[in-house]
Amino acid sequence: MRLPSRRSLAEARMALGSFDRFLLLYGTMFAAFGVASPFLPALLHERGLGPSEIGAVLAAGTAVRLITGPTISRLADRFNSHKQILAVLLAMAAVIAFGYDLPAGFAIFLIVSVAHASTLAPIVPIADAMTLAAAPGRFQYGWVRGGASAAFIVGSVSAGQVIAATSLTGIVWMNGTLLALAAIAALWLPRNALDRSSAPREANVRALLAAPGFLPLMALAAFVMSSHALHDGFEVLRWEDGGIGPGAAGLLWSEGVLAEVVVFVVVGPTLLRWLGPAGAAALAASAGVVRWSVTAVTAWLPAMALVEPLHGLTFALLHLACMQMLSVVVPPALAATAQGIYGGVAVGTMTAIMTLFSGPLYGTLGPRAFWVMALLCAAALPIALTMRRIPDASGSSPI
Repeated sequence: MRLPSRRSLAEARMALGSFDRFLLLYGTMFAAFGVASPFLPALLHERGLGPSEIGAVLAAGTAVRLITGPTISRLADRFNSHKQILAVLLAMAAVIAFGYDLPAGFAIFLIVSVAHASTLAPIVPIADAMTLAAAPGRFQYGWVRGGASAAFIVGSVSAGQVIAATSLTGIVWMNGTLLALAAIAALWLPRNALDRSSAPREANVRALLAAPGFLPLMALAAFVMSSHALHDGFEVLRWEDGGIGPGAAGLLWSEGVLAEVVVFVVVGPTLLRWLGPAGAAALAASAGVVRWSVTAVTAWLPAMALVEPLHGLTFALLHLACMQMLSVVVPPALAATAQGIYGGVAVGTMTAIMTLFSGPLYGTLGPRAFWVMALLCAAALPIALTMRRIPDASGSSPI
């Protein structure tokens, strides 16, 4: 039997070490998100804010993300300081998070929300750019992202238990502590291809927008991802109207989240190898057409149990495909900038628009509003198919 060489053992240790470090970063970040996201409106209400004030606080945070996400991600590319900027942002977010524990009113919480959102917005784009640069030959990006989704669930469940045992204030301390741990984890990340050059990068956003395939990819992601807006806001109401009780609704929702983790970790990487990223994106868009079409015509429990796992394709597989296509069409000098535009501008803006219109759509059309979501996915399908013919950033092999 031939024993592994010292070189192969060293490479295996390096791969495992990189994966562990990124998994720790994403685990602490997304656990922090899971702790805060479901319960922040309730915390603000407990602090004395009314529904319109809570809406204003949350909307202000969402709006500022559209600016700070791409802008700070661009600075990380410009100065080759991804790890340092990521760590500083996480540390700032940790400190600002404790502002939600202040005995304050609307104005102070509005400032805290804007400041917190400003620091959080570039975190995932920068982290994704670093992970994609470090992953080839070492680990799958989907493994890290699947761990992040699992950590979000653990964070949400743990926060619920803490609130039940203490009070809503517990989520402030949990969120701040987890973000501080994420800042430490960011400093522990290995140096990778994004930060190897010591000279400032001269590539600009205009070059990114002109990159073959970049704008179609943004449209593809915006259409499919934003189609989830109606589901997130009104799917449970749709199920209730169809006679599905809270217990079954919770199981259906959990089924979708579990499918997301499974696709990120196991199924998604395999489908990417078989179909390529453009083919995987086409499959995700097709799954969206099926998922929302079925939801538009029925809330029969067995049908919902069959289509809800399609969330693994419409969200997780689509995200994996977009990440791989971004790594192909985007010059390395603009990796974090591209991630900021992808998450903050393309997907973020379109999702905000669809969330805004979801209420009037559902109020007017009822369950038939899901046909609009199906049309969004149908519009993305030809874009995904044309992405097959787009060359990579070096102008050579197509996607």
